[in-house]
Amino acid sequence: MSSFSPKWFQTLEDRKTVGDLMERLDTHGVSRRDFLAMASAGAAASVWASAVGLPSVAVASPDGKLAFLSAFLVNEYNVILNKAFEKATGELGFSYVGLDGQFDSQKQLNQLEQQVAGGAQSVIFNLADGSAIKGASRIAKDAGVYIGNVWDTLPWFTPFEASDYYTLYAVPEEFDAHKAVTTELLKAVTEKFGGGNILAVTGTNGNLTDRQRSAGRDAAFKDFPKTKLVDQLPGKWNREDSLKATEDLLTRNPDIVGVVAQNDDVAQGVIAALNAAGLKPGEDVLVVAADGTSLGAKSIAAGHQLATSANSPAYAAALFAGRIYDVTHGWTPRASERLLNWRSLTITKDNVDGYIDRFVDNGDVEPFDYRRVSKVLHPEDWDPQAEIFPLDVDKAWEGIEKPAGWEYPKAYVEAKAKGEWDTVIAEYQDHYKIKFDGPSPNKKA
Repeated sequence: MSSFSPKWFQTLEDRKTVGDLMERLDTHGVSRRDFLAMASAGAAASVWASAVGLPSVAVASPDGKLAFLSAFLVNEYNVILNKAFEKATGELGFSYVGLDGQFDSQKQLNQLEQQVAGGAQSVIFNLADGSAIKGASRIAKDAGVYIGNVWDTLPWFTPFEASDYYTLYAVPEEFDAHKAVTTELLKAVTEKFGGGNILAVTGTNGNLTDRQRSAGRDAAFKDFPKTKLVDQLPGKWNREDSLKATEDLLTRNPDIVGVVAQNDDVAQGVIAALNAAGLKPGEDVLVVAADGTSLGAKSIAAGHQLATSANSPAYAAALFAGRIYDVTHGWTPRASERLLNWRSLTITKDNVDGYIDRFVDNGDVEPFDYRRVSKVLHPEDWDPQAEIFPLDVDKAWEGIEKPAGWEYPKAYVEAKAKGEWDTVIAEYQDHYKIKFDGPSPNKKA
């Protein structure tokens, strides 16, 4: 290695030299733009070493396969996320497949094994059962396939207990988000009705996101003594089950003024049940929810739904596709970047028009610059395009008993103790230029 000289990098400025080099290397599927981006990100040393006969280093191509294994594709959130993954991976050069796990964790593990056997380079999960992440992590480690996980997981099991191939667990910060949207409801019903009884239609019993949103919801009631949560049933994250649950709840509780739905698909079922019962959503009964789906946003604009906590389904695709691109092209995340939260928006009638323009009625204009999320493609001006910060396991899994003998991962503890945690917060904030609540970066002026 002593014969290697940094001066060789200077020739990357020469167009002919780059072309010759790309022909000499196995760079099938790599564009000139991507090749130079990898070089500026630090991968050039490996590339050039291969070109001049130094020890061989593989050159990653962005034409690998990414699979999204959804717990269920029966609600609008996952449909939007699936379409966004297809668009994001297309822009990053991956081939893509989205599969429906049909609420069956064993089916999802079987799908993972099938995708690994079929040559998938990476897999992103929305798990039907968080406990399946252990088995998925073992399969990924043995196969050398990168995985990421959004939404449900096994509390107190982190990527650090798995392997480097479990590159990211990330979710919106749910406690504060659902507390904020519930506060909108309780404030409105107190002003409009002087208070009153509130129903909740939840997700799936035991689901981690359901627990976090319920905790945030319950915390909001402390500041509104004239309101009371009187009953709840699970809506299983979809419209049909939520409609039936709301019908049962209304039979048991005819005198209600508000409903907290656990997501926008659930809210659609709630609204349908209210209409069927002769109650006017937005007038007789106020409804709030979460996620920021198309139907949720349009319901707010129409006055049928009061508010939602919008995390934007497409953002999960932007974040995870960008991460997979980076780790498969030589970038290594710090400990504080392997567990992440992003901040949701509280959407009401006051700001819903801008949200619809960017995320709903946006035609062919994608809501995010998927390439700009990548630190490899944009080493200097990468942009998370949302408020990102490290996930605090004590806050995320508060109230859930730790397994016997469980200890905080050494890398997690050291990242907090030695300042990496704060460095990551500041760095992501500094790079956050394309605002989550602003216009799409792809929209022409």
